[in-house]
Amino acid sequence: MAISGALNALKSSKLISWKPCGRVQQTLKKCVEARGTTLHSGKSSTVRLLPELAGKGRYFYFNSKSIPASIDYAQESPLCTTLSNDGVKIRTVEHLLSALEAMSVDNCRIEITNLDSDDSGLDCEVPILDGSAREWVERIEKDGLVAAKDECGNDCEKLAPYLNEPVHVSKSDSFVAAFPSPKVRVSYGIDFPQVAIGSQWFSSAPLEDSFYAKEIASSRTFCIYEEVEHMLDAGLIKGGSLDNAIVCSASKGWLNPPLRFSEEPCRHKILDLVGDLSLFARFGNQGLPVAHIVVYKGGHALHTNFVRHLNDSFKS
Repeated sequence: MAISGALNALKSSKLISWKPCGRVQQTLKKCVEARGTTLHSGKSSTVRLLPELAGKGRYFYFNSKSIPASIDYAQESPLCTTLSNDGVKIRTVEHLLSALEAMSVDNCRIEITNLDSDDSGLDCEVPILDGSAREWVERIEKDGLVAAKDECGNDCEKLAPYLNEPVHVSKSDSFVAAFPSPKVRVSYGIDFPQVAIGSQWFSSAPLEDSFYAKEIASSRTFCIYEEVEHMLDAGLIKGGSLDNAIVCSASKGWLNPPLRFSEEPCRHKILDLVGDLSLFARFGNQGLPVAHIVVYKGGHALHTNFVRHLNDSFKS
């Protein structure tokens, strides 16, 4: 087993220590492909997931541009997580990255092709599928994983970022806090008192055994019916439908029951969090910090701000 030069570039900080997690880096056994409608543009998109060498990590490839799935390339955008590099933008990456992180697809080339991009050809989006990560997980499980080899044909030990001390970021009454822990645990709270969603909390160890695949991956994105018109006016959710989101109305309750879980909205927030925190990954190692992560009323912007805070600890 070898650790490549790229892995040797990892350094610890006062806040984060990179340590072996007892496994080798993995990649896909063969190409995985999915095609579908995108949530915000409403256009068609095809994504191909390809095996990649150990140490290369996860990265997108579109319009002859490569964009690492890294916090260094993340930018704020409404209702989704967007990666941008050299003028090219890839939107709504969170569900796919969540599945890849949770299923230990550590190294992967993600090609986006055969889609109706905007007039400039510089803006694209990952298909929303059914609004969850279930289809990505099923396809990954069907085709399987293999140990990723580096350029010399060696296995690479997988490292994980262990949190050394408590840390938090907040905005108004929303926060992400994390505490040192021997394993990854997530506790997430949401509060939508104006609709039947109400207040929900869900706590889990999403990377243990097959918990993510069975209990998190199939949780769909959700929205409030009374906010739909405003989002459409803002140029968002043009591809949204009752087939790719669960919708709750203040007057009528859930418009497309049944829910897959009683706390499906809260579980979907954990799905989003795993995808957003995966942006801390580097050189094919784990992105999700080994910590107890507690979130209340979070969203993509707060999730990525938390990752930036972790990332900034290496610059001080």
